[in-house]
Amino acid sequence: MAGAVSLVIALDVGGTNIRGELVDPAGTVHAASHEPTAGSDGDATLDAIERVCRALLVEAGDRPVEAVGLAVPGVVDSRTGVVLLAGNLGWRDTAVADILGHRLGIPVLLHHDVNCAGLAERELGAGRGVDDMLAVFIGTGIAASLTVGGVAVGGGTNQAGELGHVVIRENGIECPCGQRGCLERYCSASSIGIAYAAATGRDAATSLEVVQALGSDPLADAVWDEAITALALGILGAITLLGTERIVLGGGLAAAGDKLVGPLRAKLEATVRVATVPEIVVAELGQRAGVIGAALATWKRLSDD
Repeated sequence: MAGAVSLVIALDVGGTNIRGELVDPAGTVHAASHEPTAGSDGDATLDAIERVCRALLVEAGDRPVEAVGLAVPGVVDSRTGVVLLAGNLGWRDTAVADILGHRLGIPVLLHHDVNCAGLAERELGAGRGVDDMLAVFIGTGIAASLTVGGVAVGGGTNQAGELGHVVIRENGIECPCGQRGCLERYCSASSIGIAYAAATGRDAATSLEVVQALGSDPLADAVWDEAITALALGILGAITLLGTERIVLGGGLAAAGDKLVGPLRAKLEATVRVATVPEIVVAELGQRAGVIGAALATWKRLSDD
């Protein structure tokens, strides 16, 4: 169709759902689709992503789709399009971009999901107006997106931001990554639920139950305080190193709002001696941050090329 606006397919692949949107360069969403993630079956995950893409290609009609921007968790090499490790999706050393690109017949650009969410918050959400930002996303695990001097920091290995695997306790709780004492073993949403279940003698519990019980259950208060103490310790190292202006808290645990922000700020202010405690805010874009960031990152890479 002559003069038709170009589009990209932006996808955010999480442990539970695959969210996809058809987006133009101005950020307008023309269609959306989603599917459940297929657990740890890597081939089934690829099939589910392909179905979302094909549904959006149908919606595109005659309008040209320039590329698929795919945001995934784990250890990814965005330059080669290879997912080195995404255990929850069933991928290890998997050339995801090439596989999907061959199936769909259009380029697939691979991104890290937290970097995408951080990009979206920096440009359109809670990170606007600052050049130095630490966006910390706390869900099943913990990861961060770093912005220094207005530039996103990927690092020489393109793996910067793995805050959840900074060791805060020597010989601490074993982490699936193989280390002991990783930050996310103490203050991720899943770890908070595990700690509360152990404290109450229950088979299972969630971080939401802990938040809801704050102020009325001393066990919930104790679990929350321990988690905030661990989170403050991990963030203290980052802000001391980076001189961060603003911390943006995202992910499922950020729904706690002031119950998270207030105690975290207080713990940092009581602990810090060298660094300056930055402004701490909650992310604004919610569950759409990843797919918005995937669209932004994809259009940027296309324009750079």
